[in-house]
Amino acid sequence: MRLTRLLIIGVLLSTFFIACKSDDDNGPEVVPPRDMGEQAIADDEAIISYLQTHFYNVEDFENPSEGFDYKIRFDTISGENSNKKPLIESNLLSTEIITRNEVDFTIYILKIREGVGEHPTFADSTFQNYKGELLNRTVFDNTVNPVWFDHPGTLTQANQGIAVTGLTEALVEFGGASGFEVNDDNTVTWENDFGIGAVFVPSGLAYFASGTSTIPAYSPLIFSFQLYRVNQADHDQDGIPSWMEDLDNNRILRNDDSDGDTAPNYLDQDDDGDGTPTRDEIIINEDGSIEFPDSNGNGTPDYLDPDTF
Repeated sequence: MRLTRLLIIGVLLSTFFIACKSDDDNGPEVVPPRDMGEQAIADDEAIISYLQTHFYNVEDFENPSEGFDYKIRFDTISGENSNKKPLIESNLLSTEIITRNEVDFTIYILKIREGVGEHPTFADSTFQNYKGELLNRTVFDNTVNPVWFDHPGTLTQANQGIAVTGLTEALVEFGGASGFEVNDDNTVTWENDFGIGAVFVPSGLAYFASGTSTIPAYSPLIFSFQLYRVNQADHDQDGIPSWMEDLDNNRILRNDDSDGDTAPNYLDQDDDGDGTPTRDEIIINEDGSIEFPDSNGNGTPDYLDPDTF
């Protein structure tokens, strides 16, 4: 998964240069990261400028030809395209404010079609095609066949990638297809009601200072996608969906660790560390709903209470 490789390469390069500075006083100077809040403002201005000067292939979606691939294509408003409607004026464009590290970031979501299937949460897995590009229209990633994204980024399964935060927060606004058909050659044809959209992401919700050969540091990114399928994730198989293990409701799973054993709850089969598996301290009903008993009535459910086991 190329997104995964890019993220890992960025982290390794950052670590390498910091190590070089520590071991060699005459090595390259390590430049501290830019202020995230200031960069968020600069990125927003750059994205707005792009939205004011670019358009997408709206006519293709309004009157799809036979064999149309339902992919979004952006181009500059100039020359023979001077009369095109800029993205910023599209009634399909909306904004969301995402807060990370006490900074408010704005993402811009172009919702061509919502999709009729289940919507993912920020903690689920999604199956989609996508294209990633820079504001200068340089394409840094483009799938031929759909791929799975594991949104918390556990990498517990082969061929699953990590989605950047901005892409995750856009995909939750879309649904997958209502179904699919397996063809004689084992290819899959999806019902033509899957989600189609794009998101414009500031660098603070992407790779920020971790530049690579194809994604410069502090680059806002554009992702266009077709969402086909959603899998509700229970990463530790303890019976509680991963999204429900975000106890502080900040949409980040890695910092919820009830027993302090360094394994976050969504990867911990015994969340309170009392020796009794979480699955044995909850009740899963036949309809899939979950009950959380509180045996001693202290306001803490048994699966998070080390004094109840």
